[in-house]
Formats: sequence, structure tokens, C-alpha cells
Amino acid sequence: MTDLAAVRQALAALPSDAPRETISLELPLGIDRIMGPRWQKKLRSASVLVPIIDRPDGATVLLTQRSDALKEHAGQISFPGGSAEPGDADAAATAIREAKEEVGLAPELVTVLGLLGDYPTVTRFCITPVIARVAPQAQFTLDHNEVSAVFELPLHLAMDRAAYARKTIGRMGLEVPYYELNYDGWRIWGATAGMLKALADMVHAHG
Repeated sequence: MTDLAAVRQALAALPSDAPRETISLELPLGIDRIMGPRWQKKLRSASVLVPIIDRPDGATVLLTQRSDALKEHAGQISFPGGSAEPGDADAAATAIREAKEEVGLAPELVTVLGLLGDYPTVTRFCITPVIARVAPQAQFTLDHNEVSAVFELPLHLAMDRAAYARKTIGRMGLEVPYYELNYDGWRIWGATAGMLKALADMVHAHG
């Protein structure tokens, strides 16, 4: 089974009519337990597209480097995405629209495979990761106000749970854990690595 087929199989196994679970942030002192639905309703809704490009020689995950001009998370590695807008039908529509705006990804080349659990952030967003297959003929035109570069991470590496290093960073007097994945000089960490690690865990659980 290819890596992309394994992702498809794992996503297909998720109940379509059940509410999405929250991805565990593995926070100290059991703080995760208080981050229930009531707390999440206070967060701003956003979604990201996790674009898996179906390359003939092996699927890849498209990642972006945020512009240095941005006020938040400048220069960090992320997925295309952003806040929901009134005209968006759902989380997938938000992610696809944002991907078109940020990197010029044509919506007709995107096939949504499924959604991961929501990912709350310390910046008060509740992010829905939208996993999608992208046709290999896709081309990218960057909005340099938001994105300075794009690169492709081999999907087999993203699905290798041993490739993720677990580290901590000081936040509000706590040592908050996060995951980090390094590839070809790119440092993928924080929420982006956390969502990829959650996808890898799900694929492993359904393998």
C-alpha cells in the first residue's frame, strides 16, 4: 500500500457523522482536559489545507514558509490556510480558498480526503486540518505578502513517527511540549508538526 493509499484508508475509517475530536496537545498538568467544546467555542475558527501532491515517484506534502513581513509567526513553516469568512460553506471551503489566495492552487485540482481533529492554539484559534489530494500537474504562484517560499516534504517521512523530536518551550511558567521535524534544511515545528504527527498517528492506528 502506498503512503497516500494508507492516508485515504485511515481517513475513510473515521465516523462521518461524529463530531471531530480535539488533537491532544499533551499539555502539562492535565490542561488538555479543560479544553472542551465550551472553551473551543470561544476560539476563532480557521482551517488549513494539508495538500498531498500525488507525484508519480512518491506523494509529497506541500508546505509554505510564511513571509517575514507578517506580524505573527513570521518566517515559520505552515500549511496554506486562515480564518473562516462568511461566504465559506465549511472548513474545507475555507482551506481551499486560502490555498488559492496564498499559493495559487487551483481548486479543481484538489480532492478533499477528510478532516483531522481540531487543533486549538495559544493564539486563540481552533484550526481544522483539511487533508486533500492534489493532482501532480498543480502549479504554484505565491502571494509574497503572505508566503515567501514553498517546498515539498516526502509523505513517507511525514508518516514516520520516529522522525518527530519531542521538545519543550517555556510558556506562562510551564514547559509546553511540541514536535519538531527537520527536512532538507527546513525546520517544521509547533502546530504544523503537531498536525502532521497526528495524521501519522492516525495512519499508524489504522494500518
